[in-house]
Amino acid sequence: MKHFITTLICCITLMSVQQSVAQTSKAFKVAVIIPIYMDSAFNGMDYKLGMNNIPKYMLPGLDFYNGIMFAIDSLQQEGIKLEVSIYDSKNARQSLNILVNSGELNNANLIIASCNNKNEVKLLADLALSNKIPLISATFPNDGGVSNNPYFVMLNSNLYTHLEQLYKYIQKNHASQNIVLCKKKGSAENTLQSYITEINYNASIPLVIKTVELSDTFTTNELIPMLDSTEDNLLICSSLNETFGLKLVKTMSAIKTTYNTTILGMPTWEAMKDFDKMEFGNGLNIVYSTPFYFPRKEKLGADLVKKYSSRYISKPSEMFFKGYEDMYHFGKLLYMHSGMIVNHIADSDCRLFNEFKIEATRSRKDHSFQYLENKKIYILKRTDKGIELMK
Repeated sequence: MKHFITTLICCITLMSVQQSVAQTSKAFKVAVIIPIYMDSAFNGMDYKLGMNNIPKYMLPGLDFYNGIMFAIDSLQQEGIKLEVSIYDSKNARQSLNILVNSGELNNANLIIASCNNKNEVKLLADLALSNKIPLISATFPNDGGVSNNPYFVMLNSNLYTHLEQLYKYIQKNHASQNIVLCKKKGSAENTLQSYITEINYNASIPLVIKTVELSDTFTTNELIPMLDSTEDNLLICSSLNETFGLKLVKTMSAIKTTYNTTILGMPTWEAMKDFDKMEFGNGLNIVYSTPFYFPRKEKLGADLVKKYSSRYISKPSEMFFKGYEDMYHFGKLLYMHSGMIVNHIADSDCRLFNEFKIEATRSRKDHSFQYLENKKIYILKRTDKGIELMK
């Protein structure tokens, strides 16, 4: 923990002076926006929370920052000169709104932002459009109502994109099975169901999908009438509610010897630690989607884990890898194309882990252009062998 606090002190020093990677007039400028909540941890340069305490809400932003700094080191080793300025979006003395209105970001050649609400996304997207600066929205899976903005790039794909790719997975692997959409009451669940219905309606050969609405306290008795013991079952969990999803998996686990089942979950399932305690295979598997896949046992992932662990005496989170990949990938593209990254934002020349497939997102109503989005979705499956990447 003390190693993280040392990093925090270095971080606040860096942001207070806006130190750059290469202080040269020819270096392209990158602005990085991260929620670090420095003011809640420091009085000036004095850390006020105790040397063994960092609030959990600070950790994602801090690890994203660590990834950014590791990537800067890697770029420097390749002789790449960039001027990187890092801003705390939760700075009490300079809110994001004040920062945007100050004009300080207007001369950036690239903005990389880890937002955590829709208002931040829209605020930065409007700035990017006004100043023609490519904005990489690195972590937030919502467009914030952005439209007609070719400078806004959303890497964490929206829910509809996930469902489109999950539907293709079902078509390829489960089309002939007993498919049941399981939902609970709620407006969000109704929206999810409408998305799946729309995608199925527009398919050349629609799937046969049954639907069951389950109560919050449902039991196997509510599910069994929808299941088939003579063939494979595919259950679609049409809810982002993690409690509901976990209950569905546990309920089916109790009857998996009778009903061979795959449960298709939502993107939020990747972060559900309860699944780590469960046994899969032998009649029950779960499948879910993610736009990010970081294989930590392959060379680059293993090297970063080793360096991170050596420095911080802990394991890096996914936010570290996101920060590293985004800074390296898009920073190098910016350098390679002499600042004209907007015409090369979808290039794969600098790929590290993820195969970003950046394409136009269009309105489903009138097909008008909205923004750019990462359309590459990875499908992961939990079995008795662990987590498998589905091809």
